[in-house]
Order: sequence, then C-alpha cells, then structure tokens
Amino acid sequence: MLRGLAPTDRIERLKQAARSEERYLSVEQALLITESYRQHPGAPRVLQRAHALAHALRNIAIRIDRDELIVGNRTSGIRSGVVSPEAGIAWIEDELETIASRPQDPFQVRQEDADLFLREILPLWRGRTLEDAVADRIGAEIGEIKSVVKINQTDHAQGHICPDVARWLELGPAGIREEALSRLQGLEQETRSERSTRDAEEAFLHAVVISMEGAIEFIRRYAREAEADVPMIAAVCRALAERPAETFHEALQSTWFLFVILQMESNASSFSPGRADQYLYPYLERDLQAGSLTVEAAQELLDALWIKFNQIVYMRNAGSAEYFAGFPIGFNVAIGGMHADAETDAANLLSWMILKAQEHVGFSQPNLTARLWKGSPREFVEECARVIGLGSGMPQIVNDDSIIPALQEIGIAPEDARDYVVVGCVEISTPGNNLGWSDAAMFNLVKALELTLNDGVCMLTGKQVGLSTGTLEDYRTFEDLLAAYRRQVDHFIDRMIPLCDAVDRMHAEFLPSPFLSGVIRDCVARGIDVTAGGARYNLSGIQAIQVANVADSLAALKALVFDVDGTEGKNRVERGELLSALRSGFEGFEVLRRMLIYRAPKYGNDVEWVDRLGAHWADHVAQRLREFTNARGGPYQMGLYTVSAHVPMGKNVAATPDGRRHREPLADGGVSAMYGRDTSGPTALLQSVARLPFRHAANGTLLNMKFLPRTFANREERSKFVALLLALIDLGIHHAQFNVVNRETLLEAQEHPEEHENLTIRVAGYTAYFVELSPDLQNEIIKRTAYDM
Repeated sequence: MLRGLAPTDRIERLKQAARSEERYLSVEQALLITESYRQHPGAPRVLQRAHALAHALRNIAIRIDRDELIVGNRTSGIRSGVVSPEAGIAWIEDELETIASRPQDPFQVRQEDADLFLREILPLWRGRTLEDAVADRIGAEIGEIKSVVKINQTDHAQGHICPDVARWLELGPAGIREEALSRLQGLEQETRSERSTRDAEEAFLHAVVISMEGAIEFIRRYAREAEADVPMIAAVCRALAERPAETFHEALQSTWFLFVILQMESNASSFSPGRADQYLYPYLERDLQAGSLTVEAAQELLDALWIKFNQIVYMRNAGSAEYFAGFPIGFNVAIGGMHADAETDAANLLSWMILKAQEHVGFSQPNLTARLWKGSPREFVEECARVIGLGSGMPQIVNDDSIIPALQEIGIAPEDARDYVVVGCVEISTPGNNLGWSDAAMFNLVKALELTLNDGVCMLTGKQVGLSTGTLEDYRTFEDLLAAYRRQVDHFIDRMIPLCDAVDRMHAEFLPSPFLSGVIRDCVARGIDVTAGGARYNLSGIQAIQVANVADSLAALKALVFDVDGTEGKNRVERGELLSALRSGFEGFEVLRRMLIYRAPKYGNDVEWVDRLGAHWADHVAQRLREFTNARGGPYQMGLYTVSAHVPMGKNVAATPDGRRHREPLADGGVSAMYGRDTSGPTALLQSVARLPFRHAANGTLLNMKFLPRTFANREERSKFVALLLALIDLGIHHAQFNVVNRETLLEAQEHPEEHENLTIRVAGYTAYFVELSPDLQNEIIKRTAYDM
C-alpha cells in the first residue's frame, strides 16, 4: 500500500530548509509577556497569563516560507530556544554566557538579545517566577535528596499531555470561546456560598475567552500575511479563524496551529497529538470521496506537517539538557491499535500514510508510536517493521494488551483506556481528559543501594545522605541487606512525595493554563484550570531507575557474597574486600571486578531468579506510590524509563556490585539490560523483561534494542523481526524501540559529524540527531548491545 509514493521536490526543499538555520535563544515572546504583565499588574494570575498569551499572539513576528503548505511558528526563527519568564529566568541569567558553548543542546545568543534580557526582562521577573518560589520554599529539601531523587518541573511549565484535538477540530477556537462564554452566563444565574470560589471560576472562564480570542487573531494574521503570495494558505487560515475545519488541509493546519499556541502558552515539552490517524481520517476520507483531493496531494500535505513538527525545540537548563538530551520536544503521534469495542483494529489508510510520512521525512519529530495488539493486521505489523528498518528509530512499538489493563488498574475507565495515547517519549496517557504529570520525579534505586552498602554515606563525597542502616560488613544475611535497602528506599519515597506535591501546587499558583484548559474536557464545565485539577484524570508519575543495575548488583551479592559456604571457594567474595573495592571505584581491584561481571548471572539473559530481583524492587516502588494522593486529588503511578538520565545519574553513583565503575552510565532505557551484559540474544532479553510488573507501570516503560542493518535487508530477513514484535506483544511487554545502525557508522559520525548531520538515533523514548548529542551519550549508545537475527 502506497509503495509508489515518493517525496515531492517541494518536500525535499522544505526538509533542506528546516535543518539549515542555526539555533538561537529568543527573547521575543518574553518581551511581549513582560509588557503585558506591566499592563495588568493586579489581575489574578490566570488572567495575567491569558492576557500575556493573547498579547503575544497578536504581536509576535510571523513568517511564511517559500514552499510551505502548513504555516505557523512561535518564533521568527526555526528551532529557537524560547525564554519563559513566568516559569524561570535565574538559570538563564546564570547560563547566558555559556549556553552557546555547553556540551549538550547549545543555543547561540545574539548580543542585542542578551542586552534586552538583562535590561527589560530580568528586572521585572527576578524573584517572582516558579523557579524562585521552588528555590525559596523547598529548595533546601530538594537539595538534601538530590543524589537519589531528581524533582522535575521546577523551572518550566508542565506539558506531557494530549489535548482534545478532535474537539478543537470540531469547534475551533471560536466554538470553544462560545462554550466558555455560555458557562460564564450560567454562573450569573447560580448562587454560591463562597464568593472567592465564584470569583476564581469567573476569572478562569474569562481567561479561556481571552486566550481563544488571541488564537483567532493569530490565525487571522497568517491569513493576511498569505493573502498576496499564497492565496490557498490565506483561504485556509481565514476559514479556520471563523469556523471549524472542514477539509483535510484545514484539519492539518488547524492541528498545527493548536500545538504552536500550546507551546506559546506554556513553553513545555511533550504536548502530543495522540491518535492522529483516528481524528484526522474522516477529513481525508471525505475529501477523497468527493474527488477534491488525491492521495498524492494528501501525502504531500501530511509530509509538510511532519516537517513543521521539527521547527519547535525546547530549551532546558544545562543540567536538564543532560537528562533530556538532543532537544526532545515530544510531539508523539500514535497510529493503529484497537477500537473502543476492543474487538476490531483501528489502522486505516491514514495510518499507512503516516508511516509513509516518516519514511519521506525521517526527522526526529514527531515521535511516532505504533500501537500493536493481538488483533493487529499482519501487513500493518510488517509495514511498521519495514519503516523501522529504514533507520530513523521509528515507529516505536507499544502494546495495547498490556497497557490497557494497567491503565484500568489505576482507575481509568475502559473506554478511555482503550483510547490511550503516548505523550512525549513513552509516557502513557489518555487524550483530552488527563493531566498525567508524567515526570514528577526520577528515583535512583541504584544510588539508594549504594547508600545501603555504606551506612547512608555517599561513597563519592563522604557525606551522610541517607539513613544510617549499616555497611555491607554489618549485614549477616542477604535478607538483612534487603531489609536495610527497603528502609533506605522507603525513606526517600517518603521525602519525595511532599516535594512533588509542593511543585504541583506551585504550578497552579504560577502557571495556570487557560488555553490548554479549553482543550481538556471538563475544565470549562467545572470552571477549574487544568493545573488545579480540572481534568477528569489527575495523575503523577515517578520513574524508578534502574532495574538492570539493581538486579545485577543484588544477584552478584547473593551469588558471590551471601550464598556461598564457609570455605575459601573460587566464587567467594569477602564483604570487607568488596566494600573497599566499591569505595575505590575498583582501583586496584580489577580481578574482583571481572569476577563480579563474569561469574554472577545478569538480568537480560532469561535467568528467572535474577530477573525477579529487579522485578521485586520495581513492584515495591509501585506499591508504595499507591499509598499517596497527589495535590490534584489523583494517584501516583510508577514508570520505568530514563530518557537520557542514565548518563548524568550514573555520574552521581559510585561503583556498584555489578562491576560498574565510579560515575559510569547506568543501564539505558528503563527496562533494558546493562550494555554488553545481555549475551544470550534478543529472545532471552524479552523473557527477562517480561518478568517485570508491567501491570503496575502505567506511567510507561522503555526497552531499547539495537539491530544490525542486515536484519532488515529483505522481506525474508525482516520476517524474523516481525516474529520478535509479535512475541513482544504475547509476552505482555509495554514498549520497545529499535536502533538500526552498525558501530562503524556511529564511530565515523563521531569522527566526521559534518558528513552525518541527518543521522538520527533512538536515545531513550525519543529520536535525536546523533551529532547533536554529547560525547558521553554518544559513547554510551555505541556500547549498547547490537543484535543480529
């Protein structure tokens, strides 16, 4: 299906243009936001935010480039880094002179922009941002546990959400504005016991109206800009400013406007389009049946949208850039999967066209996800495999048969669970009704184990960080060690949750999001902003990191330290000797290190008792999280993924009993094996992974696998990979993603980056350009196990 379609000359020109501009820090919107706040000094924050967005939408510079079929951006430049003053500016002040030269995700800075930032923006916002509030109120407590827990979302707005795109297309901004006005009129006829509650509701609804009016004017501005030179674009934009989308072109353009405006409001990662093949298909079908559009023309429009997804990137501080490396913005599109009836498959012509768009464009965004299940058509699975083999790292695969039950277990209604989407990297959500707060924190289980072995003292700094539970020499049995580890883990969980809740509440205080709330069901009806709990589902996600290192370390301790007889056998490791080796980073203990690596069994090789060790601690975290309710009244849930955090988190962990040295990276992904330790092949790896508690990991999991290109050389070779995908579904594994590249290509790209600018690689739940990654992360990717079917 669609095999004869090739990218048009227009698409090739647009691709070239999209990668040709240098990235710059942009203060344009920050200046407009600052100007607006000066005009509304005493208004409730939700109204200040709405006025600021509307002011930016009416005044931000706009441009339409040659050949564009889909228009719109939040900056006048492509891939610019946006300053978001309401969220945080202290880090920008600190990094203004170094952001252009930092090793990961640099941005150039024009001197005039630096001067404007220091003169016009910084004076108003210093001490008044989310970042400042977090630092003042809970900064010390965050610092006390940072070696084990990374609290996220402290200097930027919350994304990780899938808006109700279908509703946006059905109503348009004008229709959503009318909904909010109608709700306001209804309030006038209601009596409220607490005036403050009514005032807050009225302010919120007015803010939705103001935001939508700004969106309408933004779209009209593009119509006026296109009038002279691109009348077709002008007609599409004029229509969208007045009414809902009617044609496929209008639906694509309206979808892109939605995500541009969401980014302008919040400047956050992982606003995700979700199941685009479902809500866009009726527009395609109608145009094709009417004869007003051909498949070829529709494909070109879709390809053009795919390119637009790469014109927005997200600028993080230097520390966060290491944890989320390669500019991941998280526009996640899902295709396929089951229908709501749980009996029929949802893949359609547009699903195939989206795979074709990935083939034609091959950029790092959007993050394409294929939903598979036992009812997926064989030909659709085969086409996914073929596109994966092209080497862009997409689509990643998620499993309806394991994810839907996990969502239902945390209280998601069956009909919503079956309509699930992936947001950002691998985070699971439901479309248009869920603020999942997927990345509330990352919990370093490996660091907690290090502290357990050393009486709560960090082996790298000598500081008391955790509970004083004893050292390795004090534990007489393996069960004693596990009991101490449980105390250490529980201690940090108990300290983490109140901090996550505090940050959550501060988001509602500092960064209410009325435009986003307009495209999340129930918010307008309830009169409550999405950040304050207005959505139907209000979750918080914690990532448990890293199962493989915990399993391998505990297995080594059990097999070589505790479960041996009293004789001096060849497998005997003395507690004192091992503790000294760990404290030294294995300096002078290479023989012992090799014993730990090669004589103890490892996760990823289908050794059940080892795998169960990792599964036990993942499940322990999940069960503890279920004891808590978040600031918006919803549950906490566990995820098992790292993004690229396994590199910076590894720098904070001393040597471990699995043979890992001081500060080396942890295992990648989330449920992947430690690189080089999964020596029994891909099937054995899947068997190990399948023993993890996926039913209790509704926040998402991440399995990285790397295959040699010859695995995809022809249909016969690919059939083995298809069998692997089907096995993954049968085993109940949530997710897998695949790099298709050989070591030589990666080494050559390190040596000659200018010759490999478009080489994309799967990092951890997202795709990035290999040459834009730091040397540390590049080296870690090169070391990952490569499979050959």
